[in-house]
Amino acid sequence: MRLNKKAVFNIVIFDGSFETTAFIRRLMQGLVKQGHQMTVLGFNTNNPDPVEGVCYRSLGSNQSKRALITTSLGLVFKPFGLARIFKTIWLIIQGNRKALQEQNLRLSLKTIQPDVVHVQWPSLLPWLESYFENDNFKIVLSQRGFHVNVRPFVNTNNFNYLQNVYPKLDGLHSVSKDISNTGQMIGIPHTGIDQVVYTGIHLDSFAFKAKPDRSDVLQLLSVGRPHWKKDYGIGVKACALLKTEGIRFHYTIIGGSGDEELLYLIHEMGLETEVSLLSHLEQDQVFQYMQDADILLSTSIEEGLANVVVEAMALGTPVISTDCGGMPELITHKEQGWLVPVGNPQVLKQAIMEVQTLTSEHLLAITQAARLKVEQQHSEQVMVSGMENLYEAVLKYECT
Repeated sequence: MRLNKKAVFNIVIFDGSFETTAFIRRLMQGLVKQGHQMTVLGFNTNNPDPVEGVCYRSLGSNQSKRALITTSLGLVFKPFGLARIFKTIWLIIQGNRKALQEQNLRLSLKTIQPDVVHVQWPSLLPWLESYFENDNFKIVLSQRGFHVNVRPFVNTNNFNYLQNVYPKLDGLHSVSKDISNTGQMIGIPHTGIDQVVYTGIHLDSFAFKAKPDRSDVLQLLSVGRPHWKKDYGIGVKACALLKTEGIRFHYTIIGGSGDEELLYLIHEMGLETEVSLLSHLEQDQVFQYMQDADILLSTSIEEGLANVVVEAMALGTPVISTDCGGMPELITHKEQGWLVPVGNPQVLKQAIMEVQTLTSEHLLAITQAARLKVEQQHSEQVMVSGMENLYEAVLKYECT
């Protein structure tokens, strides 16, 4: 394994999809600016919004047999000779999708010759089992949210598998200190390298805006897909308590459209006019909702560290979050926002009412402190530098 003297790395992001998370998208944008070579490997062909300067390589579509065949033949047709072409045709005739995708991964890695393969989800590790302890590139796994905090501890087979694999990894990237500590209950890489790199944002794209005088109707907002771990029902129940207090409000959940459990709960609590469930919106639309909101609510049962909360704090929107996962690493209660226990609508209601009663000066001081925390801990520069240090550490380990 070579260690590039110019500290310019050839990085493969193995995500399984071209539509990477917000964290990885921002990371790639920052790394490309620094001159690093970035490639994303995914089991799809459609890429509606690629990051400029990033190469995307399909390993064969999971949805289209024709696209899988086209991709597989395209990878072997020129550089790998007739024997590989005949083998590929034989796999196509057999209809062996997995073998074709494994071959496509192997050939892609041989062509790219990466320094580091950065795996985004533990579920992708089985695809790389034959590359553990190889001499060609290093393997780093990201630890984030549900896939480390929850799944291994409710699925014995998953825990046992990860416990066996972790010592074979070259490094771990943890999105929070909390999830790093949880991951240690599973295992540690053979290098002992586990670095916390928080999500980062390009601060110039997030203009801080002080909240104007309050309107007659308190505007509450949550953002994210309606997964059970988001626990939007607690937000709805808190709203029912606000209504009994005579508080006028409107609660918007972006990403909650069509969720049957939420629709049922809203109906049961008589909140049809006070709660709106919207479908997925474009990023600039989401940010506008954030700026217009009086409070952002993060009601999750489990989080690594919520991107949406970082974004709201950068924009100047007050945040009330549950104290799950790495959220206390971002918010100190009543200094940069408010932390409440998981699953407690009564305490959430009380926090909302407390925010509503603050003077404009007090609220401004808290939102300014929140912005400062984001600038210090979650800038793009801090994120990119942290990940460069991680990649360099796993490469240098082999060289020592």
